[in-house]
Amino acid sequence: MHYEKQAAKPICTVYFDGTCPLCAKEIATYQTWRGADKIEWIDASRCEEIELGTQLNRQQALNKLHARDETGQLVSGAAAFILMWRQLPALQWATPLLERRWVIALLDNLYHVFLKFRPLWRKPVGEKIDRQF
Repeated sequence: MHYEKQAAKPICTVYFDGTCPLCAKEIATYQTWRGADKIEWIDASRCEEIELGTQLNRQQALNKLHARDETGQLVSGAAAFILMWRQLPALQWATPLLERRWVIALLDNLYHVFLKFRPLWRKPVGEKIDRQF
């Protein structure tokens, strides 16, 4: 009897802004790492609206990193990074330390500072990003 190996269902889905060169470069790096196959990567600037699922619209997904776990729970900001990093063996060792409330609050504050400057680097939606800086 012949069995075909089925691709594993992603453990989480990451929604990122592909029009942000820095964001696109970071995601492209993660996509090459071991464990990246456990993540479904959705470029919110180029996907169909239905790919964003429930509780998330395109503008929200473009404004801030979001991730959805295997149960469908949607998180954003630092919690989204931690969910993504938990799937990547190179970073998952750090996630128990980062999951503390005060650390998440600190990381969220730092991320919000980054988000204030991010529009300076962003390209128009639909324009392809050259990931080879």
